[in-house]
Amino acid sequence: MAEYDKKKTIVIGHKNPDTDSICSAISYANLKRKVTGLEFQPGRAGQVNGETQFVLDYFGVEAPKLIEHVRTQVRDIEIRQTKGVKKNISLKKAWNIMQEANVVTLPAVTDDGILEGLITVGDITKSYMNVYDSSILSKANTQYSNIIETVEGDLVVGDKDAYFSEGKVLIAAANPDLMEYYINKNDLVILGNRYESQLCAIEMEAACIIVCEGAGVSMTIKKLAQERGCTVIATAYDTYTVARLVNQSMPISYFMKTENLITFEDSDIIDEIKDVMASKRHRDFPVLDKNGKYEGMISRRNLLGAQGKMLILVDHNEKTQAVDGVENARIMEIIDHHRLGTIETISPVFFRNQPLGCTATIVYQMYQEAGVAVEKAIAGLLCSAIISDTLLFRSPTCTEVDRKAAMELAGIAGIRLEEYAREMFTAGSNLKDKTDEEIFYQDFKRFTAGKVSFGVGQISSLNEQELDSLKVRLLVYITEAHKHQRGVDMMFFMLTNILDESTMLICEGIGAKKMILGAFHIEDDGKDGRSSVVKLPGVVSRKKQLIPAIGMALQA
Repeated sequence: MAEYDKKKTIVIGHKNPDTDSICSAISYANLKRKVTGLEFQPGRAGQVNGETQFVLDYFGVEAPKLIEHVRTQVRDIEIRQTKGVKKNISLKKAWNIMQEANVVTLPAVTDDGILEGLITVGDITKSYMNVYDSSILSKANTQYSNIIETVEGDLVVGDKDAYFSEGKVLIAAANPDLMEYYINKNDLVILGNRYESQLCAIEMEAACIIVCEGAGVSMTIKKLAQERGCTVIATAYDTYTVARLVNQSMPISYFMKTENLITFEDSDIIDEIKDVMASKRHRDFPVLDKNGKYEGMISRRNLLGAQGKMLILVDHNEKTQAVDGVENARIMEIIDHHRLGTIETISPVFFRNQPLGCTATIVYQMYQEAGVAVEKAIAGLLCSAIISDTLLFRSPTCTEVDRKAAMELAGIAGIRLEEYAREMFTAGSNLKDKTDEEIFYQDFKRFTAGKVSFGVGQISSLNEQELDSLKVRLLVYITEAHKHQRGVDMMFFMLTNILDESTMLICEGIGAKKMILGAFHIEDDGKDGRSSVVKLPGVVSRKKQLIPAIGMALQA
């Protein structure tokens, strides 16, 4: 059995899903959750048709999430959870965080998680190496709390949340008589333990003084500083060390990049962002969620080990019928009852394919083999799928195993087969409000035989008059559909009458009708034109009757 990791696995049927495709996906995902305890999500590769919606509503089950593609996205790779920081933290603190986390880029984010900018190791090292003028600290609007933290000091007087926003930084190395000539109002002065120097700086209306070497601050200086609005910080460092450190207290907001940031959303396709990442010299790129909030960081290295989404395919094994992007996914299992198709896998997978009338029958067997009780709603879904795929046991694909399974499931679900089947088929054939396109692609599949590609759609109904009216509409529409289906050589549409077990087959494409007439040994009805109808008595199954006949005819 395939080995799963802790990520979500999608259980999904074919495009243009029918009742078996939807119900088997829901039921098998439910079984896998119960057996493994891991996360398995049922999905659908198209819109829910009327019959299937009736089934889901009847048993109170929500339709699976629509999966438009399974291409590898940013969310599928390892996103490094680098924690966002506030834009006013100091350069020194940012540097320390980078060293501890072993990262070279830090994101600045708001309290709401909105990305404001990026600071890199390169930005910080440039700030150390560049020669700035003595007013750079105030130009950067540096908070006193940053200065206190950087010089490992104590706040003696003042408000740590206030900002140093005017003036220059200087060291008071001269005697007090000379200091008054170069200290200006609002300056930040780094000085020692000399009382006269401290007093002079405050009297010259300095905004802040940093007292070094662990010197004490007298009560007189404290009182005067409070009166003059001068912040006083005491530190054990000497004046040289403080002068070297103080620029590291500047906020990262002064240096970080805030404009033209290259970000990716977690829903972005990996193949589409590779070129962008390769063209930029950045080491890391921020990832945002759908609301624009910061999630984490990725680098080019993350892409090297990118693994696709984990998938379980049910009710199909042909690439042309699979959800878009299946070639990028990690297919873990295939549960099916059709012919072997064109799906290729990178490594061996669990593949269960049985010649039964319905995938749901196989899923029911797997419940029994795992010893997992089938709950009422799941039993109803599985039973409905069997009824649909076998046309209530009328289809030649139906086996005794299908019939027995449906009987048992009907008992668990509490339904009467004949009555329920009639309601279900009636809901499925109620096509009054649907467009020709919606009807045509409601249950449409593509196949290949040799070098020929063809598509087959099907509608089953109890109402012969409804089928006749549909024939008129779809005879016109199939020509347009064929024009827009690139790479499809022929197209067919089965209008299947459940009661008399026959099909009116609409044919489109060069040689399509002639091939069908030969395959079923029917004489030409004399109609001209490339697009026409062939009556096929006794033919109700696309899988067991029509597709094999077309395949043999094309090979011949």
